[in-house]
Amino acid sequence: MDYKQFEELASKVRVDIIKSVFEAGSGHPGGSLSCADIMTALYFKEMNIDPENPLMEDRDRLVLSKGHACPAQYAALAERGYFPKEELKTLRKLGSRLQGHAKMGLVPGIEMSTGSLGQGFSVSVGMALANKLDNKEGRVYAILGDGELQEGIVWEAAMSASHYHLDNLCAVVDWNGLQIDGKNDDVMTVRPIEDKFRAFGFNVISINGHDFAEIFDAFDQARACKGQPTVIVASTHKGHGVSFMEDQAGWHGKAPNEEQAKQAVEELGGEW
Repeated sequence: MDYKQFEELASKVRVDIIKSVFEAGSGHPGGSLSCADIMTALYFKEMNIDPENPLMEDRDRLVLSKGHACPAQYAALAERGYFPKEELKTLRKLGSRLQGHAKMGLVPGIEMSTGSLGQGFSVSVGMALANKLDNKEGRVYAILGDGELQEGIVWEAAMSASHYHLDNLCAVVDWNGLQIDGKNDDVMTVRPIEDKFRAFGFNVISINGHDFAEIFDAFDQARACKGQPTVIVASTHKGHGVSFMEDQAGWHGKAPNEEQAKQAVEELGGEW
């Protein structure tokens, strides 16, 4: 498979992340940039979805449990055709439906309102269980932050997912190693994360979260796994693709100024 098209799509998503956060004057660029490749892979290949019929029966669902990274989800949805890309300029503006944490019912393709960390993953477990009970084909995907794993509700949900053998659930941990207060390992380490998920009964796959070959292979493995849920631990870089943002905790929740935004767009191969 030629992955160049997905790399180009991910670059477009990243450019729109930068532009929208700049226009808003606030937001979370670092963690949005780190999960852009995962988001691109899901919306442009992995998931069974239809932008013309966002509520179609048996569709796959994505829950962005790290809800502050919604600029990445908005950008991917717009690029996929769920709503006009021009609307991305309204991020966080009064009256806009593109708020700082996505709200279901307002934006096509948003399956769940998220923001309180850990709750999105819990809802995704409920969705997967409901699909099982209703004999529906749709799979459920959840993207979690690594700092989010410090929330106890995540592990309650993981225990439930394993108990009910939710092999239609695939969680992806955006493992960039940083959160708002610094390094995860300094704030409250969650290592060894793979061993913990295995202990909770998950099929565990570790990948480079910026390598599309590894990303798609991991999703193939997740679909092939029967009888247990899967978690993909994706090693990423916060602020990936932008030199001055990469691996810098300070860009967790700060908008670039115009000069910085122009530099970031240029580095990502976009046009201002």
